[in-house]
Order: sequence, then structure tokens, then C-alpha cells
Amino acid sequence: MDTIEITGGMPLMGEICISGAKNAALPLMAATLLTSENVVLTNIPELSDIETLSRLLSQLGTTIEKKQKNEIIFHAKNIKSTCAPYDLVRKMRASILVLGPLVARFGKAKVSLPGGCAIGARPVDLHLEGLKKMGAQIDLTEGYVHASAPQGLHGAHIHFPKISVGATENILMAACLAKGETRITNAACEPEIMDLTTCLKKMGAQIESSESGEIFIQGVASLNGTHHHVISDRIEAGSYAIAAGITNGDLILTNTNLSPHDIIGNTLQRAGLAVEETTKGTRVFRKSDHILNTQIITEPYPGFPTDLQAQIMTLLTLSTGTSNIQETIFENRFMHVPELARMGAKIELSGAKAKIIGVPALKAAHVMATDLRASISLVLAGLAAKGTTVVHRVYHLDRGYEELESKLSACGAKISRVTAKQTVNL
Repeated sequence: MDTIEITGGMPLMGEICISGAKNAALPLMAATLLTSENVVLTNIPELSDIETLSRLLSQLGTTIEKKQKNEIIFHAKNIKSTCAPYDLVRKMRASILVLGPLVARFGKAKVSLPGGCAIGARPVDLHLEGLKKMGAQIDLTEGYVHASAPQGLHGAHIHFPKISVGATENILMAACLAKGETRITNAACEPEIMDLTTCLKKMGAQIESSESGEIFIQGVASLNGTHHHVISDRIEAGSYAIAAGITNGDLILTNTNLSPHDIIGNTLQRAGLAVEETTKGTRVFRKSDHILNTQIITEPYPGFPTDLQAQIMTLLTLSTGTSNIQETIFENRFMHVPELARMGAKIELSGAKAKIIGVPALKAAHVMATDLRASISLVLAGLAAKGTTVVHRVYHLDRGYEELESKLSACGAKISRVTAKQTVNL
């Protein structure tokens, strides 16, 4: 199994181009099942999660053609199967997003219950209850969701008892081909969902949204193909912004929507970083001599994203004073804490709350990545630590960070991937 070795202490200087958003690209890929016409997606990141979903769509019968780097044509005219098997779905939770489109267009689907990062329970009950209200019959048998709607889906009022990005996406896509109007209340409103909505409207879907978190969809008989550019990855942008701060560097992030005025930019500034808009992109550097302590609560958008919690925690391990982070989205998303402690961080956990007591410096160590965002947090720690840090289980990183080593190396980081046969065992 590959590892990543990082010799810390090098301030990052230069430019990093932010890739397309994985969390936008995946539902967009699932949405291509809604039409028999070509859908061209550009700014698609080259990641293992993208490859996994591509293999799944291909197995269903979608023709997939990669025209050039980061551009893929999807053609789902001749779908031969509506079964998403365990061997693919187990690798990535987002595979459940094919459920809504398959039932909506073909009247049936058999989808394995999903896998993905081990960051706590993320049940699909909200997806299933929503489809039931739209007329689908749902059975759970031997680890598979069997959904059928031989007469098609119909519109319904779907109220989510809690905000769910995946459930919002699944029901939104299914409603586009349902008969009548669907109203989704307490819907997620992340930028990635807005990007999905934009693409669906280009395909002919009739969708309206309100500021109160309601989405109205008037179903249509069919959707057409389109050409769509995936938005940039705000989580990747936030991660590299933190890399600039934790190494006392100076980075310009291009192809990004990171702003001094959004929740990510605002939080970074409270932690002592400068976030400035320039003609080239967003510049990030330390505006004070030290990282400043701050208080953070992860929340659904427009709150601070849980996908940046591990990274911001790593930054705050080097702050002056004490910081507090409360995790409200996933109940098991502090698995990076013991690994940061191996590097000298002082973090106290109490349920869903973490108390971070700043230390002067981190020290290199062998550490084990447990999930995607924990992985990048350990890379960030390695960039700042004294000595050489070795991060194990880096396959998690390949799920969400395109060309990580080359992007960081180009800005002065001493980072390299070591193949399995060269890896030193723990």
C-alpha cells in the first residue's frame, strides 16, 4: 500500500489551480441517466471516486467517452441494466445517487446499500422515504434496495426531518421525470446542489427554488442532453488555503470561488489568515505572526462545512490559546485526533466537541489516514511538522484530491509518494 512522505517546514509559495468539485461532479454524473441524449461534463476532476462511478454507469450501459483531460461525454441511451452491484457501490456512498434517476426513467432499480468513508452512520432512509411518497415500492433484501414504480413516479410534498445533501439530490433528480409537482422542504442548499439544479434546468427540467430552503419541481416527460462545466471544489480550495496558513506561506488559488466574504473565508480570517481577491484568483497568507484561536460549529450550508473540520482543526493545533470545534453533522468524524496527537497536538474530546490547545510546533511521525478529510489533515500537519512524516492509507486521498503531490511540490513542498514495496512498515 502506498504512503506519502512529507518533510515539513517549507513555506508554500506560488499558485495552485483548484480542480472541479467532486461533490458536484458525482451527482451530475448520476443525472446523465435521466436522458437518452449526450451530456458533456467539463472540469471533471481525475479522482478514484469519479472512476468508480464511471465504472458503475458503464456497467449499467452508459457509453462514456473521455474527449480530453477533465472532459467526459456520457450517453445513457442504451441502458441494459438497472442493478448497481455491491462490488462497486461498496466503495463509494455517492453510488446511491443512481437510485432516483433509474426509478424515475425506467420504473425500477436494484441498488446495493452503499459504503464510503467510515465517519459514522449516514443512513439512506431519507432517500427511500422520499421515493415512497412519490409512489415507489421499496424493499430491502440481502443488502440491496429494490425500488419499483411501474406506472412511474408522481409528485409529492417531501419534507426532510433533517437536512441531507444526498437525499435532496436523489429526490430532486427523480422529481424531474415524475408526473406533477414535487415540493421539497428543508432541502439542502449547498453550492453543489445549485450546480446540479443548473445542469438539470439546461436539460429541460422545470425547477424553482426559494430562499427558505424549498425546491419546486414540475415533472416533464423527458430531458435533453446538455454541456455543463462543473463548479470548482470549495473544500479543496479551503484545504490549500489552510496549507498556506499552516506553513506561513503565500498562495494564490486560481479557478476558485473561495471568497473573503463566505463562511470558509471568514473563518480563515478569524484564525489569523488573510484572504484577498486578486485578478489572478484568491490570495491566502498569514496576516498575523501567529495562528489565532477561534470557535467553530460545523453545520449544513451556509454554515461551516464538516468536510473542512479536520483541516481547520489541524491549523488550530498551532494557534495561540484554546479553540473549540463542535461537529454537528457526523458523529464519528474525530478519528484524525489520535493521529494528530501522535504528532504532538493537544486535543481533548468530549462527545461531539473538541477542545484544541495550541502548541508551538508539531513533530513528524508515522500516521494512519482513516478517511478522505482525515487524510488531507495529516498531510497539512506533515507540511508544518519538524522532520519527515509518513502518511499511510493514502488511497483515501485519491478519492478527493487531484494531483495532490504535484500541486504542493510546485509550491515548494517536499512531498512524495512511495510505492508499496518501498514502504517502511509501522
